[in-house]
Amino acid sequence: MANRPKSSQSLTLIRGLPGSGKSTLATALAAQTGATHLEADQFMVDRSGAYRFDPRRLRDVHQTCENACNDALGAGNSVIVANTFTEIWEMQAYLDMAERFGVTLQIIECHAPFDNTHGVPNDKIKIMRDRWETLPEKYR
Repeated sequence: MANRPKSSQSLTLIRGLPGSGKSTLATALAAQTGATHLEADQFMVDRSGAYRFDPRRLRDVHQTCENACNDALGAGNSVIVANTFTEIWEMQAYLDMAERFGVTLQIIECHAPFDNTHGVPNDKIKIMRDRWETLPEKYR
């Protein structure tokens, strides 16, 4: 039996291609609401705090992001997670968390064409765009 949503606690997933405004929106929403803001990219930094993309670490950083979300929800915090989430399965752990914790779930899509701050090449963005999956009706 699923828990009923706690009106004051929520999980917001923000999905979009690199440069679509995910991080900017997540930062603004977190500042407004006091929610915990998480992104896999936050865990791709070196010891000096500089962003260093390493494709070999992708699985680990996504797992770390999921764990941090689970911990924050478990502590009673609302959470905003901003990742590309091009395919629905990439959100599944978070969808499961929302149900398990009985929190309100919101999914926001960003489609603005800004410059991406991590310098993702256009050919990689095209690959992501080509595999983009539409949200199932129940999440719209």
